[in-house]
Amino acid sequence: MTTTHSRARRAGLAAFVGTTIEWYDFYVYATAAALVFGPLFFPSEDPLAETAAAFATFAIAFLVRPFGGILFGHIGDKLGRRVSLVITLLLMGVATVLVGCLPTYETIGIMAPILLILLRALQGLAVGGEWGGAVLMSVEHAPEKSKTFYGGFTQLGNPAGALLASGVFAIMSRFGDDFIMNGGWRIPFLLSIVLIGVGLWVRYRVEESPVFEQKIEGRKQSMPLAFALRNNWKPILLGIGLLPISTGGYYLATTFATAYATGEPISISSQVILDAMTIASFIEFVVTLPVAWLGDKWGRKNVMYLGLLTSVLTFAPFMLILPGRVEPLIFLFASLVRIAMSATYAPIAAILAQMFRPQARYTSIALSYGVGAAIWAGFSPWFATQLIAWTGDIWSVIAMFTGMAVLAAICTRLAPQHSDEAPATASFTARTDTTGIRQP
Repeated sequence: MTTTHSRARRAGLAAFVGTTIEWYDFYVYATAAALVFGPLFFPSEDPLAETAAAFATFAIAFLVRPFGGILFGHIGDKLGRRVSLVITLLLMGVATVLVGCLPTYETIGIMAPILLILLRALQGLAVGGEWGGAVLMSVEHAPEKSKTFYGGFTQLGNPAGALLASGVFAIMSRFGDDFIMNGGWRIPFLLSIVLIGVGLWVRYRVEESPVFEQKIEGRKQSMPLAFALRNNWKPILLGIGLLPISTGGYYLATTFATAYATGEPISISSQVILDAMTIASFIEFVVTLPVAWLGDKWGRKNVMYLGLLTSVLTFAPFMLILPGRVEPLIFLFASLVRIAMSATYAPIAAILAQMFRPQARYTSIALSYGVGAAIWAGFSPWFATQLIAWTGDIWSVIAMFTGMAVLAAICTRLAPQHSDEAPATASFTARTDTTGIRQP
């Protein structure tokens, strides 16, 4: 297979731009759910109940992500990765802009949260197909010895999208909470219409994945979902187990931490926590590609183990220092935990992509990531909020985070890794398994 670094760079850039836009849309909703959606769409006399209801709608997107993975995985495995990615970008952008146009509960009553839930579900459907396709475009274009690095371009879109989302809200917080509550929250959603055009232009300029062109396109195939469930069920389950910290832990350190810090009884200013999250997102953005590069030098699994350990060692003090309201410490640990978790997120693209053979790979990786995100990311903020209500102690959330890290480490150890440089066969079953080989 002929792959060049120049082609890989173009694919990596397109993956970065596209996922930045998709994650911006996703995180704008997450930030709004933590700050304003409770009182605006789920008014209650209990602020904790408002927050829990807002986080429940946040979880809706994760519940439909597996269906997005199946739908767009089928398109990507049958028609090509690029076609699928253009559709997901359009769907996400339209849903996000419409959220910014929604009337609130005060205006139309119960229809407001219903429409919000429906649009959030469309976001989940789109991102369910987006991540897997973007990963495959970047990893499948890359030379064998550089797959973790180029896969990192896809992962770079996550902190970039988070940086844009928290940055926009941080700027608006300068105008006061009343400005945000009285319509200012709509601005980040409406801005998405500009980003859609940029993303489509970039994606249309990238060639189709060489793995799809040389090993899948034109060949007789079974239904991708049927093939994935029949042949890839074990790595799909391992992939789900890989993701607790890379997905759920991330939202505990961002969305849950924002709600926990700004809510009673801590009541840190939303401006302070948004500034801390914005700086943390920028630092994570800076370190993601170097961490991915280390994955090719040290071994992508070794970087993952390091990230899991340091995530626990930084998340615990971050949660414990919040009640003290010491701003320098909040800024420090918000950044440290994101640096640590970048080592669980940067290599995950290459790890997951290479767990599956080319046939039905898009469906398999999207299904694995979608179900994993639904379980870990979709419910982590909500469950953490309930743990605080039940126990009144942040240590219960820290214990949950630690258990998630242990599970991820076990599944990382068991995850197979295949080589795209093995020759294609009519059956698609003869592959080079590099599970026991240190990644060069």
